[in-house]
Amino acid sequence: MTAVCNDGVSASRPVGLRGELRFNEPLANHTSWRVGGPADRFYLPADADDLILFLRSLHPDEPVFWLGLGSNLLVRDGGIRGTVICTRNRLRQLRRKDHQSIYVEVGVPCAHVARFCLEQALTGAEFLAGIPGTMGGALAMNAGAFGGETWSLVQRILTVDRTGVLWDREPADFVIGYRSVKKPENEWFLACELRLRSGDTAVGRKRIRDLLAKRNASQPINLPSCGSVFRNPQGDYAARLIEACGLKGYRIGGAYVSEKHANFIINSGAATAADIEALILLIQARVEEKFGQRLVPEVRIVGERSRGESE
Repeated sequence: MTAVCNDGVSASRPVGLRGELRFNEPLANHTSWRVGGPADRFYLPADADDLILFLRSLHPDEPVFWLGLGSNLLVRDGGIRGTVICTRNRLRQLRRKDHQSIYVEVGVPCAHVARFCLEQALTGAEFLAGIPGTMGGALAMNAGAFGGETWSLVQRILTVDRTGVLWDREPADFVIGYRSVKKPENEWFLACELRLRSGDTAVGRKRIRDLLAKRNASQPINLPSCGSVFRNPQGDYAARLIEACGLKGYRIGGAYVSEKHANFIINSGAATAADIEALILLIQARVEEKFGQRLVPEVRIVGERSRGESE
């Protein structure tokens, strides 16, 4: 069995895999910022069983990186060495487990989870409609919106390790913080169970409409960005600090600070990852200089810089 590289070169892969294996795949095609260099290998698993088989086929020293919707991620222009496993449009099981819980695989978009819960007359997950990512990304960073946080709903977690072994875990096995989750080493999220409440569907639908209207009015959702770039400092808002530094509209190369929401960095269409990272660093420096507050990125920055790019 063979897979075809982007340049037309064929490469062997283990027999039995049903997913799609690509080589030198441009990650700009898979991130919401639309920037990022190539992944050496890029795998789209057919399902959870296929993913387990793929993990077992990898060399123990092979670097592995997981990618969902790429909505909270900056991949540098040099790309990612090793293998990227992409769950976008994959691992999408979503079902009711019992009268107050659902089972969700990591590839399911958060907005779909919110809608499914309402269809099942379950409430408590409405805030997920405002998270532009998959359930896997939400679990990895304890994503939140409009006062709700992912891990407040989690009651069980299924992970998979480097050797393809499945682990049934509880929230107590993780260290959960604001926009941060520390998990067991060399394990990745595969699925979770969410605990919800029975409730009024009409009220839930109105809440989602109100939340999305609020988001649309305050955020540049139709432009290439990663969502919020920085975590909010305790008792304050990153956007307020950035705006107070006069940085709305500030540009480096093809990247600029949104005029609509100062905690968003927009790709004008010609930005590189280096432009965006330089703007992140400049914002941190200006805010720290003016307020003595070091903003912490919410976005994850990964990969290698391009040749000739300075540290």
